[in-house]
Amino acid sequence: MQSFSNKVVIVTGGGSGIGEEVARRFVATGASVVIGGRNAQRLEQAAARIDASGARVRTLAGDIADPATADALVALAQREFGGVDILVNNAGVFNPKPFLEVSPAEYDGFLDIILKGKFFMAQVAAKAMLQRGGGAIVQTGSLWAIQAIGATPSAAYSAANAGVHALTRNLAIELAASNIRINTVAPAVVETPVYGTFMSAEQVKEVLPTFNAFHPLGRNGQPADVAQAILFLASDEASWITGAVLPVDGGVTAGRQ
Repeated sequence: MQSFSNKVVIVTGGGSGIGEEVARRFVATGASVVIGGRNAQRLEQAAARIDASGARVRTLAGDIADPATADALVALAQREFGGVDILVNNAGVFNPKPFLEVSPAEYDGFLDIILKGKFFMAQVAAKAMLQRGGGAIVQTGSLWAIQAIGATPSAAYSAANAGVHALTRNLAIELAASNIRINTVAPAVVETPVYGTFMSAEQVKEVLPTFNAFHPLGRNGQPADVAQAILFLASDEASWITGAVLPVDGGVTAGRQ
């Protein structure tokens, strides 16, 4: 297991799912972590699960679509833990809807949270990393930005995440001379609470298993599957990897059975 002793990490969307699992693993390997999200109570509950002592986790509730939230997350990491070494740009939303029915407000929501949120979070974190001599950024993109999936129409979501993938390549070139690496994971169906934001608990229990066979490896992903890939890309073991978009998708992008 990688060691992140004395590293300071910011994880957006850290109150549940992939973000919480990532934060938990960072703390378990020696890091101090700031988790962000929109729901203060959910963040506090996640923080208690991540580090019961409270010594190495802090929380900040805010809307990542507002650049002021990014500023506040970095300021908190600097004040409490001394700086920023790693950013996990993970916050996002998902809600399949036919293209012809998407409203301007819904479109703005996807672009603001997924793309604008990651853009300005990366910008302020990178400025802080310059003070530490470098760092690593790992973003959560999406399989849907690589392939269109007919069962889950997601034009605005997919377009926003395609922007995240392009941002990864551009920032890799711009930030390389500053010793800041940036990579992105592109998950397929991962069983997280995001599905409960647009389906009932009964629907989630009924629908999610139908996606197991969609993946050549025969099962949906779990938060740990994606978290371990994120930790690898954030670690010194990946010191010669930047600008990569890594599918973590049970084989979906490889082709169909």
